[in-house]
Parts: sequence; C-alpha cells; structure tokens
Amino acid sequence: MRDVEVAAAAARAAADVLMALRAGGLTGRALGDAGDAAAQDAITAVLAGERPDDVVFSEEAADDRSRLEAGRVWIVDPLDGTREYGETDRSDFAVHVALWAGGTVTAAAVALPAVGEVLVTDPAPGLPPAVARSPRIAVSRTRPPAQAGAAAEAVGGELVPMGSAGFKVTAVVRGEVDAYVHAGGMYQWDSAAPVAVALAAGLTALRLDGSPLRYNGPDPSLPDLLVCRPELAGDLLAAVRRPA
Repeated sequence: MRDVEVAAAAARAAADVLMALRAGGLTGRALGDAGDAAAQDAITAVLAGERPDDVVFSEEAADDRSRLEAGRVWIVDPLDGTREYGETDRSDFAVHVALWAGGTVTAAAVALPAVGEVLVTDPAPGLPPAVARSPRIAVSRTRPPAQAGAAAEAVGGELVPMGSAGFKVTAVVRGEVDAYVHAGGMYQWDSAAPVAVALAAGLTALRLDGSPLRYNGPDPSLPDLLVCRPELAGDLLAAVRRPA
C-alpha cells in the first residue's frame, strides 16, 4: 500500500467511526470528546498495522519528541472541528492524516465525514475554474482575524464563516470559497494534511508573512496561514502583510 493510500485508509477509518458515533445519541461536548478518542484510536490502528516503525505526532496524544530525529512522521488531527462535530446539524469538521518525510509533507488525506469525501494528494483534486463573483474568503466562525477583513477589502470580497481549518482549506480546493485567511493561533496538525492537498491541487498556501509552511518543527504551533486561488495570491498576501 502506498503512503497516500495508508493516509486515506486511516482518514476513512476515523470518518467511519465518527459518523457511527454521531448516530448514537450523544451531542455537544460529550460527543466531541468521544469522537476525539475514537478517531485517534482508528487512525493509530491503521498506522500501527501498515507503518509500525513510523512516529505519530497527533493532537490527541503526547508529543513524542523522537519525531525530531525521525525520518518519517505522521502528523494527525483525528477530529478537526470538535465543536462543529458536537453540533449534529453541522458538516464542517474533518479528519487530517499527513506524512512528513525528508523535510516535507509527501502524502496526505483529508476526510470530510459528513460530506462523504476523502481528498488526497495523489491523485490530486482538480481545481474548479474561477467563478465570476466577488471573492469568498473563509474565516473562523468564532474568531475571524482582522487580516481577513483587510483581505476582503483588497479584493472586493466577502467573509464566509466556517468551522474546522481542514474544512475551510478544502472549501477552497472544492471551489466553495476562493481563499482562507487565519491568524491568532493554530497547530501543525491543523494544517499539515489540508495544506498538502491544497498545494497538490495547485493552490497557493503560505504563512501570512509570505514564508513557507514548514512541518515537524520543535514547536507544535504554526499560528497563521493563507490558502487561496493563485490568481488572488498577490493582492491577498499584500493585504494581510500590511501593518494594521
């Protein structure tokens, strides 16, 4: 099984247990906590079976610092958007499974359990053609950053609140929105898999200062990002880098 197939299998296994658990009557925080644990178990079971010698770096497990010396590290968010998952009428949550090897993410999968899709780096998703409309910019539904407002103003766009970083990135990939701007806190597992899928699809993905997104660094924090259609990248990057 290729690495990308392992990533997809792990993401799909987590998606399956999440949807089964969601149908069981729990809601809110209790459902979110149960989902985090069940999805973590599903992913680690697949990785232990298929890639037992690799290190796993997950939101839902202690940080195994041996990852800093390892050649292969799986960067995992078993349930991105725990709050949205607990609200049983929402679909904006995701499962992230990415493999970092040789200094970069080499394979990744993002499952959208409530949508019934798994997006992978190979074969990469086809980027939908640009739509004649005001650009739509995905932002956090609870804490949209000031930089997103500046970005929307720069391109005459509108802000679209959504949950889950992975869902927002894949919304750009799927053509539902044209960009995603985030600042104010995030971790490597929040973006590793979705950013890899976005880059494979031909999107632009960078830090807000224009630097590359780098993974498996010592600090789990990776607090900001811009993901957008390439034709918007210049204007959006200039806007988010402009001092307030």
